[in-house]
Amino acid sequence: MNIEWWQWAVAGILLILAELAIPSFFVIWFGVAGLVMAGVLWLFPALSLTAQLAMWTALSLAMVALWFRVFKPEARKTRIGTSDGEVIGEVGLLVGAVAPFQRGKVRFQRPILGAEEWVCLAESAIAAGERVRVVAVEGSFLKVVRA
Repeated sequence: MNIEWWQWAVAGILLILAELAIPSFFVIWFGVAGLVMAGVLWLFPALSLTAQLAMWTALSLAMVALWFRVFKPEARKTRIGTSDGEVIGEVGLLVGAVAPFQRGKVRFQRPILGAEEWVCLAESAIAAGERVRVVAVEGSFLKVVRA
């Protein structure tokens, strides 16, 4: 059995169209590899079936790996602890008093990291009702100081 270049092209296009029915952004790379195989087979028509299948498999795996490594760096499930730059310096109102070794609660005018209220920590006692500034994100807690 010998596969022609146009059969790889049709298979590639069908796999890319299958991505519309299976919105995983995963099958598309098998289709792109099929289109690349069509080009390779058009240039080198004497390639054996085993070599074609091995090359298509390698291309598919390489494209999937490239997708996860380069083009999709935001595969994280949560943003906790990763957005220091966006949160540091935000000022909020302390709604629950905080003291060393005790957690408090701070409320912001607009949601940060998806919530208006966050549990906070502080190195000194701060009474409820005072304005505080975020100085760090430690796990799922915000570290605050008096603003």
